[in-house]
Amino acid sequence: MKLHLSRQWRIMAGAAALAIVAAGCGGTTGGGSAASAPLKLGFMGALTGPNAQLGINIYDGAKLAVDQHNAKAGAAQVQLVKYDTQGDPAQATSLAPKAVQDQVVGIVGPAFSGESKVADPVFEQAKIPNVSPSATNPKLSTNGWTYFHRVLANDDAQGPGIAAFLATQLGAKKVAVIDDSSEYGKGLADVVAASLTKAGVTIVDREAIDPNGNDYSSTVNKVKAAGADAIFYGGYYSQAARFVKQLRDAGVTAKFASGDGTLDQKFIGGAGPAAQGAFVSCTCALTTASTAAPVVAFNAAYKAAYGADPATYSAEGYDAATAFLMAIEAGKKTGPDINAFLATEDFQGVSKPIKFSSTGELAGGGSVFVYEVVGGKFSDLGNYTTAKPAA
Repeated sequence: MKLHLSRQWRIMAGAAALAIVAAGCGGTTGGGSAASAPLKLGFMGALTGPNAQLGINIYDGAKLAVDQHNAKAGAAQVQLVKYDTQGDPAQATSLAPKAVQDQVVGIVGPAFSGESKVADPVFEQAKIPNVSPSATNPKLSTNGWTYFHRVLANDDAQGPGIAAFLATQLGAKKVAVIDDSSEYGKGLADVVAASLTKAGVTIVDREAIDPNGNDYSSTVNKVKAAGADAIFYGGYYSQAARFVKQLRDAGVTAKFASGDGTLDQKFIGGAGPAAQGAFVSCTCALTTASTAAPVVAFNAAYKAAYGADPATYSAEGYDAATAFLMAIEAGKKTGPDINAFLATEDFQGVSKPIKFSSTGELAGGGSVFVYEVVGGKFSDLGNYTTAKPAA
């Protein structure tokens, strides 16, 4: 496994180097190729595939911010370029050098933690700043990367938050912790399991399911036999829907909980009645209930543009793009200059206050919210933050 990963990283580094050379032939790395040409800002995430809605939400939020910027008189025009990973790290491996070659000045994303793990080293080498609206694996900020940022708290906050909810609010004593083996899903599930154990809760089953599989009967039977009174699933909404449906079909009545990857209406649509009563955590707050004037304006503009209310990470996508656009409006046009400007930003976004720590984390930490599926919709149960703010 280690030899395979090492070889993969060497291939990525070589591809990135070739892309940088190619970009240099046409202009400055991370900048536009001509003064009159729009600056290119990239979006990297799933726009197709089984869990694409989360990426679509982010892209739509970012696109709204770019469109509003471009409509300003005298604004330097910005083009938002799509890099569709389908939520697959293998796709991100090939798309990251392509973004470098395209001379983007920044990346909104990558959206998922697995694709961030493989793409961010390429952006770091190319000096292209990236701001993820949704990648929450804590290890991403521990690599010494200076071009990495995210606009939400990581799973060192989310994991203890949902674990505290399960133990304290639901009174769970025996919990099965299941994941999808992804960088995100396993990482979050590991934090939840550790937090539950620390709280005195017994982990009666700890395993992974195949995210590409359709039959989870083996895991369902183990959970049932273990007598779990609650289940936590670390993964994305399409698999979560299949899993909870099979649990309910097998007569498992244990409370079902999951993380932000499941916070999408398509989870409810896919699971049907089995989704009723499920609990989902997120280090994001859905904006539709807010009465703050800037958020109300964002909600209205988003609905006017797309015919639907903002959904999970729409606001974070808008804020990530806004962070780049503020730098561009200040006259920054290259990756290094934009990155330096990002370090100075401190503004009230539509999702939360945005300020980056020295490691690219959200300075001051963030909040963990828990939602319950009630009557086919997500109902906000409130703030369950337990972790300390990011340093």
